[in-house]
Amino acid sequence: MIRLYMTMSLDGYVAGPNDSVNAPMGVDGFRLFNWLDRRQEPGPNSQVFSEVLATRAVIAGRRTYEHAGRWQGDHHDGVPIFVLTHDVPDDPPPGSVRYVTDAHECAAQARAAAGDGDVMVHGAGAAQALLRVGQLDELELHVVPVLLGQGRRLFDHLPAEHVELELIRRLTAEVEPPAQRVMHLRYRVRHP
Repeated sequence: MIRLYMTMSLDGYVAGPNDSVNAPMGVDGFRLFNWLDRRQEPGPNSQVFSEVLATRAVIAGRRTYEHAGRWQGDHHDGVPIFVLTHDVPDDPPPGSVRYVTDAHECAAQARAAAGDGDVMVHGAGAAQALLRVGQLDELELHVVPVLLGQGRRLFDHLPAEHVELELIRRLTAEVEPPAQRVMHLRYRVRHP
């Protein structure tokens, strides 16, 4: 199963404006991750976070990978990381990282590496590329009740095609303070 895990604002942004390597989430973008402060407490946040750490491979877009400091070559537990990129850098990748230029090939390698486990997808660009080629199975969206108004949207560059989704899970973390609230929505992508 290849599943996107993405935190986003209610208006669809996954990063604030002016995101860069030095400001990976852009202006005010880190408030999308306040819910992670509650990930150790019993409840929906810890359940979702445990599921993330149980994935057996990671696919990330190059931009996400670079903005995340390349995770120092290890996203979690030494799982293989497949970076979907247009251009393979000259320097060899660190740790368990592999650069892949084709979305189909990237999905195939990640599925093989994960075996019977799930593959986590990070990044709007990677998610869009995998959706375009029919290789994204599910979306786990962590919707935070804030409006960023600007920045990088999750679904900005998809072609004008219909993508049907089926809601298969909804978990709500109604915690205090309100800045740490989140709704976890899981959708199955219904491929034609």
